[in-house]
Amino acid sequence: MSVAVPVIPNDAKVGYDHQKLYELLLACQTTLEGQNSSVIVSFSQVIDSLDALSLLAFLTEEESGLTFTQKSDLSFYWENQRNQESILGYGKTQFLASNTPDRFINSQNFIEHCFKKIIRIGEQDLPESLPHFFCGFTFFSEINELKFPFPATSIFLPKLQMVKRKGSSVLTFNILVDQQSNLSDLAKKIISQTQIISSLKNFHPNWRQSSPSIHQKTQYIMGQDFKSSITSILKSIKANHFNKLVLAHALELISPLNFSIINCLNNLRNHHPDCYVFAMNDGKNNCFVGASPERLISIKNKQLVTDALAGSAPRGINYKEDQYWLQKLLKSNKERREHQVVIEFITQRLVELGLNPQISPLKVLQLSNIQHLWTPIYTQLKTHIHPLEVISQLHPTPAVSGFPTEVTCQEIRRYENFERGLYAAPLGWIDYEGNSEFIVGIRSALISGNQATLYAGAGIVEGSDPEKEFAEIQLKFQALLQALL
Repeated sequence: MSVAVPVIPNDAKVGYDHQKLYELLLACQTTLEGQNSSVIVSFSQVIDSLDALSLLAFLTEEESGLTFTQKSDLSFYWENQRNQESILGYGKTQFLASNTPDRFINSQNFIEHCFKKIIRIGEQDLPESLPHFFCGFTFFSEINELKFPFPATSIFLPKLQMVKRKGSSVLTFNILVDQQSNLSDLAKKIISQTQIISSLKNFHPNWRQSSPSIHQKTQYIMGQDFKSSITSILKSIKANHFNKLVLAHALELISPLNFSIINCLNNLRNHHPDCYVFAMNDGKNNCFVGASPERLISIKNKQLVTDALAGSAPRGINYKEDQYWLQKLLKSNKERREHQVVIEFITQRLVELGLNPQISPLKVLQLSNIQHLWTPIYTQLKTHIHPLEVISQLHPTPAVSGFPTEVTCQEIRRYENFERGLYAAPLGWIDYEGNSEFIVGIRSALISGNQATLYAGAGIVEGSDPEKEFAEIQLKFQALLQALL
């Protein structure tokens, strides 16, 4: 997805040299001569290894000393400990909020238009220096924002970006420059902000180990309604109205004090190192957080990987019990059928894009408190296919909606009495060269001040037992309950 844009020579490291940085900014501004427009200057600098969550904690303090960003700016935090990767985007240089049904094509056009305006300076040779767009799409393309505060589409290019991979950290500022921009002041600001952030290698947030006592606004007695819904769904499956439906449940909590997003994320990454830990904050005191085991797509150098993840069992308290549950999961016809539906859906959708998917052997993904049937699927992505085209084809998979998807999405609206919002929806990033990674927003919660809504779902197929499905829901809630408590 590289585009032909002006390239500013980079014959030496910029470092903290004001004159050198000013000259590079001036070269960017010169490309605008005779035009009434602007460019996005993306300046990258290698810094000492820095924890992205610690940087997020610092940026959300009352007096961080940073002038490019504000405490209330929107942000996107992403961590995958398995890949030794963490990414933070903070503030917005370009932003799209949309509630239109054709949101994926509009988002693609928006990102490509912005990429054409970017001029990169500073450290350009490292993949960590590539500008990233951060994206959140709600489960349904139409959403009631009175029930869920995020729009159906949220995409932004951050003012400040930090990418850390395997110990190497790169800080990037994305700055809008026009003919009237004061380049000397910009250079001074960039240098001072970089110096402040570089000094944070010795900054250690005061991680709080526990929150004040909280109570449930919605008690588990709601489970009776949940179980009766499953009984009704099983009758529809028996009548061949659909093959599978994923029914979700929302659990509401309230605390005497505001929940700490930073502490919640730190708990999630400590308790769930095999998951993608994420947070999307709208800058208006609403933050969607979670620890998702489910990758929707990963694209690197046009190699695409997606996961079929469906079929669940608990973990055991010792090795013998753990093996018992693992073997029971592998031998369960009900769980294998549920999993196979997801595999067939994903491969069919990729074939419809003109791709040639390759299915890996079945595996079991073992997490701290649950294990899933897992089948990675690989394919070579064609150059003309945008990551969001793949997302639009795959979302929602039967793992989070059911099958057939058109029918089950209507049934979800009928059975669920809450707005899914970003729950079970695509969240992720796309970089300047078309590399991309999106997860499915499960094991998640919406936090607004002292209130939190936790989400969890279960796939209902022929042979499902209402009691067992409700027990699975309660098990899935534990990831967020433990992180908030």
